[in-house]
Amino acid sequence: MQKITTFLTFNDQAETAIKLYTDLFKDSAILGTTYYAEGSHMPGGTVMTVEFELAGQRYVAMNGGPHFTFTDGISLAVGCENQAEIDYLWENLTANGGKPGQCGWLKDPFGLSWQITPSNLGKLLSSPDPEQAKRRIGALMQMNKIDISALENA
Repeated sequence: MQKITTFLTFNDQAETAIKLYTDLFKDSAILGTTYYAEGSHMPGGTVMTVEFELAGQRYVAMNGGPHFTFTDGISLAVGCENQAEIDYLWENLTANGGKPGQCGWLKDPFGLSWQITPSNLGKLLSSPDPEQAKRRIGALMQMNKIDISALENA
């Protein structure tokens, strides 16, 4: 059992969000769901929490009401093995109201920030050739979705 679990609080879309997330990542599953009782601040019988795993990492999502919103101060970072994985996640997380951001960042349709980057991004940006590193960082700053080939060729 992991000692620290990330807890994500949604207005009222936790179940929908978690279904999307667990469909996108291998080794992911919904582990359990709890529901609000009658007389709670949310309607009785609606989803209260969803415990889930994404790629083996445990999380809990909660429907807490409209006063809970996400900020850019927290994001889920995904190290991708290839361009196809970046493209797949980017397309699915920006669909249906998601918004692209700069340098591999995006907001999904629920307002949660994600960083969809190649797993070797640090290596690409820290080239032993300072001019190449500068070019690659400059190229990255011009991107929304990261293009691995463009970074390698910068």
